[in-house]
This record gives sequence, C-alpha cells and structure tokens, in this order.
Amino acid sequence: MDDLRPNAQRGDTTTLSASEREATRSFAPPEETAAPSRVTAGVARAPSPPGNSPQVSPAHTGADGAGLPTSMAPPAKRSRRKPVLLVVALVIVAGAGWVGERWWTFGRFQITTDDAYVQADITRVSAKVAGYISALPVEENQSVKKGDIIAEIDKDDYQVALDSAKTRADTLRATVARIGTQIEAQEAEIAQATAQVTSADAESVRAEADFKRASALLDTPAGLQKQVDEARAGLDKAKAAVAAAKAGVAAAEGQRDVLTAQKVEAERQLAEQLTQVHKAELDLENTDIRAPVDGVFGNRAVNIGAYVQPGGRIGALVPDDSYYVEANYKETQLAHIKPGLPVTISVDALDGNAVHGTVTSIAPGSGATFSLLPPENATGNFTKITQRIPVRIDISPADQKNPILRPGLSVVVDIDMRGSAAAH
Repeated sequence: MDDLRPNAQRGDTTTLSASEREATRSFAPPEETAAPSRVTAGVARAPSPPGNSPQVSPAHTGADGAGLPTSMAPPAKRSRRKPVLLVVALVIVAGAGWVGERWWTFGRFQITTDDAYVQADITRVSAKVAGYISALPVEENQSVKKGDIIAEIDKDDYQVALDSAKTRADTLRATVARIGTQIEAQEAEIAQATAQVTSADAESVRAEADFKRASALLDTPAGLQKQVDEARAGLDKAKAAVAAAKAGVAAAEGQRDVLTAQKVEAERQLAEQLTQVHKAELDLENTDIRAPVDGVFGNRAVNIGAYVQPGGRIGALVPDDSYYVEANYKETQLAHIKPGLPVTISVDALDGNAVHGTVTSIAPGSGATFSLLPPENATGNFTKITQRIPVRIDISPADQKNPILRPGLSVVVDIDMRGSAAAH
C-alpha cells in the first residue's frame, strides 16, 4: 500500500494508515487505545514521531486477529462466551426441571402409544338390482342425508315388468270375481233344487197316503183295483220326483264345490301375482340407490353407463358420528388398561391438538391371531416378539363433530390410569 512504508531505522515494525489506526482503536481495550506506548505480550509499541503512524511488529499480526495484534481479540471473545454458556446451562436445568415435574404429576400415569388410527363404521353402498347406471346425482366426497339418491339405474325394463305384473294381477282378480259370481248362482240352484226335494217329499207323502187308503178299501165292496193301481203309480212317481230333486241338489252342490276349488286356485294365483307386483315395485324403487345413513360419500366405483349386478359396489359412505380409535397397545401395557378410562387423543391432522374419548373394549386376541395367516410358532426356531392388542376407544360426542376427522388418520393415544376422577 502507498501508506505502508518500511522504516529504515526500525526494520521490525510497519507504519499503519489512518484507517487502520481507527480499526485498531475500535478493537483494542480502552486502556490500550489510551496508552499507545504500553508494551503488551512482548510487543514493543513506541510513540511515533509527529505525523507518522503507530508501528507494530508484523510478526504479531495474523488471521485470527483480523489484521490486529493477537493479544487484543481473545479476551473479548472469552468475555462474551461466559454469559451465553451460563444462559444455556440455566435453560437446560429449567427444562429438565419442567420435564421432571410433568412426568411426576402427569406423565407417569399415562399409557401411551402412537400405533393408533381413527376408524369408522364405513358402509358399503351396493346395488340391489342389475342394470345400467343412468345418473349419479352425488359427487365424490359430498355430504348426504339418509334417503338421498346416490345413483340411478335405468328404469325402463323394471317399469315394463311392473306394468305386466299389474295386468296379470288384474286378470286374476277378474277371474276370482267371475268364479265368485258363478258360485253365487250355483248356490241359488242348490236352493231351488232343495225346494224341489221338499215339494217332491210332500207329494210322495200324499201319494203314499192315497195308496194306503186305496189298499184299505180294496177288501170292501166299494173298493176298486183301479184306484189302488192309480195310487201306487202316484206314489212311485212322487218317489221318483224326490230322487230327481235330491240328485239335482247333489249336482248343484258338486258344481258349487268345483267352482269353489277354482276360486281358491284363482285366489292363490292372485296372491302370488300380487307378490310379483310388490317385487316389481320394489325392483323399480331400488333402481334409485339411496344413502342408508347420514354421512360423506366417497370412493365411487362406477360411472354413468356402467353395468352393475345385484350387490355390485357403488361406493363407500362414512357415517357421521361413528368415529372411534383403534389403538394397538403392547401386551406389557395391558395390565392397567380397562374400559371406562379417559383418553387424550392427539391427532396429527389437527396440528397435534387433542380430542377426548373413553376406552370401550379390549380385543379378545392379538392382531396377529385374527390375521389371514396367523403365525405358527410350534416349528423351527422361536424368537419372542411382544404382541399388540387392539383397544377400541370411542371419541366423545362433542369431538365427533370435528370436520377434520377421517378414518385412517394417525393419532397418539394417552390413557390416564387415574380414571375418570382425573379426566381432563
């Protein structure tokens, strides 16, 4: 630099410019800036002649001092480091104390697991009749009320089937009515035939009386064989009339029985046909696939024009107010878990905010026991693994209304062993 010139009489020092002297004063301790002639750490600093800059030994300048004497920077760094370390130590001690106090008053009574998820009684929405999807009034992830139409199946074929069933039922209904009328007419014929029997019986009684009287007079002088014969003929005729009348009654009754049997059969067919009509009405009604409960519809599996069979999946419906938590606790944690204990549930989707619930039940077996292929430990080498038991936790009714809750969300569950007396 132009301001830095070697001194011919002091070969071990350099002359500093005005800006460098200012920097030196700002970093040096007050006593050093006030007494430039003080000797520090073996470095001789002598007063400069008027108009010349202070001189320092180049052997004591380095990178750690940023162009300054090495004896000036370290004391300032050490003085600043001590308060920072003290503050950090105090923070650590305070934090450890707070954690210890929380564990003693609260944490040691908590049974915690993060192997827990929100569940719900999801309803599978399916078709009851076969056909082509003609409309989808509800969109994915839309809230629905019980009875709302989720999907529609083409109605034409089912309307035709219903009309045909009704026509057949009307025909059978007319048949039953016609046979009923015939039976009524036959009953009238039976009544008339019965009256004829009665008349024939009366005529027969009179003819028999005439015959007896004529027979009694035959042995007297006034008796005539002709009268006896006529009386006998009248009696025979009367008996024949009685027999014919009774035969007419029997025939009329027989016809009535036939008509009655026909009516019974027609009524049976009519009842069966009315069942078909009812079924056709249900089939037509079931072409409208409706929400069975209030909830949110999602996971739709069909589009317009798709053909579905009875039982074919349309989508899924998550009912409102049906959320619960399934927490998989280690078998070593079950000793203090029982139904009725209060639970705090931290939901990740709620930024760690908690909802509350109650232990409802404990599964009768581990999750592995009810898996599709349960483990077989009777063969080969055995390694003991801590099993997990599902615990059902019902979410409180107030928290059921939270719109963020969804089946499958991850949660952290804390069961309070102190019971309801220590509930939140």
